[in-house]
Amino acid sequence: MLKKGSLTKLFLMSVLMTLQVSHAQWSPKGDKIKTPWAEKVNPDNVLPEYPRPIMERSQWKNLNGLWNYSISGREKAQPDVAQGEILVPFAAESSLSGVMKEVGSENVLWYDRDFSVPEEWAGKNIVLHFGAVDWQADVWINDIKVTTHTGGFEPFSIDITPFLNDSGSQKLKVRVWDPSDEGPQPRGKQVKEPKGIWYTPVTGIWQTVWLEPVDKKHITALRVVPDLDKNSVHFKADIANAAYGDLIEVTVFDGSKELKTVKAAAGSAFDIQLESPKLWSPESPFLYRTVVKLKSGGKVTDEFKSYFAMRKISTRRDENGVLRMQLNNKDYFHFGPLDQGWWPDGLYTAPTDEALKYDIVRTKEMGYNTIRKHVKVEPARWYTYCDEIGMLVWQDMPSGDEQKEWQMQKYFDGKELQRSSESEAIYRKEWKGIMDYLYSYPSIVVWVPFNEAWGQFKTVELTEWTVDYDPSRLVNSASGGNHFHTGHILDLHHYPDPDLFLYDAKRVTVLGEYGGIGLPLKDHLWENKNNWGYIQFKNSKEVTDEYEKYAEKLKKLIVRGFSAAIYTQTTDVEGEVNGLMTYDRKKDKMDLKRIQKINREVIDMVNQK
Repeated sequence: MLKKGSLTKLFLMSVLMTLQVSHAQWSPKGDKIKTPWAEKVNPDNVLPEYPRPIMERSQWKNLNGLWNYSISGREKAQPDVAQGEILVPFAAESSLSGVMKEVGSENVLWYDRDFSVPEEWAGKNIVLHFGAVDWQADVWINDIKVTTHTGGFEPFSIDITPFLNDSGSQKLKVRVWDPSDEGPQPRGKQVKEPKGIWYTPVTGIWQTVWLEPVDKKHITALRVVPDLDKNSVHFKADIANAAYGDLIEVTVFDGSKELKTVKAAAGSAFDIQLESPKLWSPESPFLYRTVVKLKSGGKVTDEFKSYFAMRKISTRRDENGVLRMQLNNKDYFHFGPLDQGWWPDGLYTAPTDEALKYDIVRTKEMGYNTIRKHVKVEPARWYTYCDEIGMLVWQDMPSGDEQKEWQMQKYFDGKELQRSSESEAIYRKEWKGIMDYLYSYPSIVVWVPFNEAWGQFKTVELTEWTVDYDPSRLVNSASGGNHFHTGHILDLHHYPDPDLFLYDAKRVTVLGEYGGIGLPLKDHLWENKNNWGYIQFKNSKEVTDEYEKYAEKLKKLIVRGFSAAIYTQTTDVEGEVNGLMTYDRKKDKMDLKRIQKINREVIDMVNQK
């Protein structure tokens, strides 16, 4: 008979051998540069953090990891034998997927895996969540097709309870088609033939896949809007299967201190009043924590943790008649980088949660207070980090349909892209889905429906719809694009140096992009040739000197009318070498102390008045 110690050793050896086998089945592909976090990717524990912290339930199961995959023609059936394993949630074209193959519009990507439902979830409804799949996803449970979803940047969920086996293993299959730049759908900067400012396609699952048990009666969405002028916050919950007499209950906390509990009939909107509320800002990103419950017949049928912030974004004329953006009823200058959210190893997907957070932390350390999230939408955890760290976010709609380089030099000419009815319907559905997904994150203060006339159409109509759908934020209808007299903001782009060449006395005027100072650093390049930047220098001192020169010019233009500025860009991306950091995040391009100092001077031109 083996002793207890020997059994323990055998067990540990077995676990170690299992991990070694799993690792042997997967490895990053290609010889491109990688971030420091790539080495920390564990195929047995990929992105293990709870994926939706603004609505956090206690029980869930992560389905990230190694799945079987195949690539086949679009009109063909799934191959009988898998072509290999893919590490979910990394896109097929990425190194960290372990595949690094181009799928293309003529093909589809098949995924499948088995999973089990924990026994303690018996009697619960089981919801399958996808953080994001680019672009069209067909989903089967136990060979039963349960849904088709289109949209590469928004989460979607399915109650799979009716399709599950009574016990044992369950089968999940996903079929993905993504036409990249050969289709009309929102895609950001993905193209079939990447070069210059256009990047590698991203096909398939690129955010966490997970299971969650819920009661038949549960909350499906929670919309929270602060009203600073009334010292209140407005709540509206969407509830599945609610009945007359059911209650929603919200308890508000300041740290561990319970402030108050408010109850309302399920399905009814309601307000919570706060005495002398603590305000949220980049300088003081205070969050009120909440516990939200759904009650039916005295029984709690749903419960989760959430949070909100008391902040207001608005506009007002200053003493010189310049229309300024305000935060919490005070003039506030928005200054930060254009952040594209690309990774050399994961493409759309950060290798780890630490990596996802890093860019925000580094941006704050550089002295910025704003991030423009450029033609991409991030996982929910990214926005929660902005809420917690204190970053204003301008959220772009990913561009699509016909988008060509350098279309931005159009001003009030009245000419727009004529989209097909299919293309228009796709845009409207996905923009609404993105806004619904991000509605309650306090860090988001500006919506940007179009960038540089890329796919821009029906600008006035869509801008006014956006304003009406979310009156609590500002709308920047066309950042650097074909401008119409609509929305709250006139947004100019000028490279490389700042310039105020147009001004709108009736709207806020901002510099939505400038800079792009390039510095290629050996051993940190995606491509050794054909690297691109608006201008290029040879060393960090030269780049920092040029950055300071632009900042001094910007300070003069702030007095004349600029209320925000966005510098291009947070990191290098593929062939672009104009980042504040290298693409692998291993090197800062500039002297951080110098740019932090000048950044604060820029911001204080308005904020210290």
